Amino acid sequence: MNDSSWGPSHGAGYAGAWPPPDQGPLPAGPAHDGHDARYTSQTQPMPIVPDFPDAGRDTGGRRGEDREARDRGAARLGGPLFRDEMPQEPMPTPPPSGEPPPQSPRPEPPQKKRAGRDLRAAIGVGVGLGAVIVVSLFFVKAVFVGVIAVAVVVGVWELTSRLEERKQIKAPLVPLAVGGAAMVVAGYVAGAEGAWVAMALTALAVLLWRMTEPPEGYLKDVTAGIFAAFYVPFLATFVALMLTADDGPERVITFLLLTVVSDTGAYAVGWRFGRTKLAPRISPGKTREGLLGAVSFAMAAGALCMQFLVDDGIWWQGLLLGLAVAVSATLGDLGESMIKRDLGIKDMGTLLPGHGGIMDRLDSLLPTAPVVWLLLVLFVGSG
Repeated sequence: MNDSSWGPSHGAGYAGAWPPPDQGPLPAGPAHDGHDARYTSQTQPMPIVPDFPDAGRDTGGRRGEDREARDRGAARLGGPLFRDEMPQEPMPTPPPSGEPPPQSPRPEPPQKKRAGRDLRAAIGVGVGLGAVIVVSLFFVKAVFVGVIAVAVVVGVWELTSRLEERKQIKAPLVPLAVGGAAMVVAGYVAGAEGAWVAMALTALAVLLWRMTEPPEGYLKDVTAGIFAAFYVPFLATFVALMLTADDGPERVITFLLLTVVSDTGAYAVGWRFGRTKLAPRISPGKTREGLLGAVSFAMAAGALCMQFLVDDGIWWQGLLLGLAVAVSATLGDLGESMIKRDLGIKDMGTLLPGHGGIMDRLDSLLPTAPVVWLLLVLFVGSG
């Protein structure tokens, strides 16, 4: 080690090698502690630093050694001695010139519950359809029958188109459209018997029409065709049957109003208070609370309609009618949801903004029509 390790504690400022040449070699033996007595006055004891194993051990006279090590040992007791020994956070990388500095992302505010469709478009289309129905219903009944027939034809077209697109099922459209319109007219003109005859002839026409094509897929095509004939035009025929009574327009208005009120009650209550799913595998948006809302709204509307609209109606009959409508409308909605889920689609069409297709509006009306027709016949007669 060079002489700088001694520093000012050496005293005489000796610059030669250790030990000094004029003193001769140091005596050997265990009594000698590595220091000559002659130099005891110049020797300073080394400080003892806890937890530093080499601090108190003689290292061959290196008195000034490892001052940095002693500092490090003391630093272990008192904490970091220098700023560089502290764990540092990584410095942010400055953005390139010309670009604004990055900003920390702000937490997004909680999303408000929103409806699944465009309510403005839905309300506008609903008001327009309602106006057409009311005008045709109370002024010229035959025009309203034509409105039902057009809705049936469009609904059959939507259903058969989706079946062919998604399942490669080719239900014959021409006999279904012609037979469907004929069913509605026959029901209005000839009653229930005429509707049944038209339904049978439509099924036969589907079987014969499909024979003009190759036999592959014949069974599934005609089965889908007969199902479509029953599901859309035959069920819609019961609306025409209601219209044949003396108070036919009032009965039809009662049927339409109760179905709309049931759907509205289910939507409003379910959207606000819905927690328990009604049928999550079929329609995840429907809740049991929404069903209770549909029943409550429909029963109240039914009591008012039977008391003030339908001839010879009684308010308690309206309660039963409203309950039946709420159940049948919900089942009809779930039934079409099951069909759409099997097809892998959200809507049957895009004809009505905010609603989807015609079939998306007929889903709860179609199965409700025979229920309302039957209960009205039981309560007040066929008129």
